[in-house]
Amino acid sequence: MKLGINGLGRIGKLTLWHHVGRKHFDKIVVNLGRRVGQGLEDIAAAIEHDSSYGRLGNYLHGCRCGRVIEEINDAEGTMRVNGIPIKILRDARNPADIAWKDNGIRLVVDTTGVFTDPTADADIERGALRGHLAAGAEKVILSAPFKIKSKGMEMPVDAVTTVMGINEDDYDPGRHLLISAASCTTTCLSYMIKPLLDQLGADNILSASMVTVHAATGSQQVLDRLPNAGATDLRKTRSILNNIILTTTGAAKALVLVIPEMKKIGFIAESVRIPTSTGSLIVLVLNIQDEIDNPIKRDRINSLYREFAKTSPYIEYSEAQNVSSDIIGRTAATIIEGTETHTRTANIRVNLGRAQGITCAADDGGPAIIDVPVTQAVIYGWYDNELGSYTNMLAERTVSVAEKMV
Repeated sequence: MKLGINGLGRIGKLTLWHHVGRKHFDKIVVNLGRRVGQGLEDIAAAIEHDSSYGRLGNYLHGCRCGRVIEEINDAEGTMRVNGIPIKILRDARNPADIAWKDNGIRLVVDTTGVFTDPTADADIERGALRGHLAAGAEKVILSAPFKIKSKGMEMPVDAVTTVMGINEDDYDPGRHLLISAASCTTTCLSYMIKPLLDQLGADNILSASMVTVHAATGSQQVLDRLPNAGATDLRKTRSILNNIILTTTGAAKALVLVIPEMKKIGFIAESVRIPTSTGSLIVLVLNIQDEIDNPIKRDRINSLYREFAKTSPYIEYSEAQNVSSDIIGRTAATIIEGTETHTRTANIRVNLGRAQGITCAADDGGPAIIDVPVTQAVIYGWYDNELGSYTNMLAERTVSVAEKMV
């Protein structure tokens, strides 16, 4: 089977790295949609070298390996990478115009981050995700969360969001044509939340919040520049080399699609961008209704993750003292930093007179007060937001979809 990749940015290139190493697909066709450099040699150089992960040959075979890109034919747009035939398409930006059918491509991974609306028609002027289907693909996997732009529009019945090992079975091969692999942050977060929901129950988690301390992305500026007309967030135009930048994340919305039980829990998700090239961290804070005589302690929470890691290949429990560079290249969706798990249990005083739908008072006529034992837990989860965690999970989803295509 052949694989199509649309885009050769960070996730596109590293997806190519993964699959030329894995060798599940016999051929890979990459659409760039534009001319690059002086020709195919320059594209090969961009594929071969990476500032975060080093040379492709070293990644695949170790430090003694030579070049793994050969048989470069600029006229045909072809090369071999680690023995896998690769064809580069440089003509069409609009998904509907890409020559997938002519190249025998049935499965496409769109990594551009541009075409994210599953409701957009294939023939709209600027292109849409469904354009891949019109161009001959049978299934399209999106390396980002879906974003429906028109208010009031529902998720189409042929679109689904999944994270491998969490809700992968929500994908129905007979119905779903568009599959979102969520985001790197949602993927990590889902593995931090799932063991707690399974063991503690959603009804016992009163609220949750998270902050992702996230490496820089390609959307940020190397140096300060003027904002575009109408821009409202001036921080996006500031240099990532010199600043910690507050921004937003859609992880909370996407998490509900992956773990519906989160609808019951008040949840806030925030993001902070930092000047590193990859390797990110989620700080998860939970408020759990508890028992004062037998409160949840750090050891119990860590034991939940240790046990979950024994049954899932996508989560790792660590008691090492990690820093962000230690995470680069690690393939787990999340690496729980067990040494930094913290809990604190206290009685929270609740005035029932302020509770909605409750009218009551104490015997002396004053407000009715109850004490509720609540444990606050702080949990840290590392993830390589590029090659290790996310691209590996995206590739797992890609291969699983391919294996179910007749």
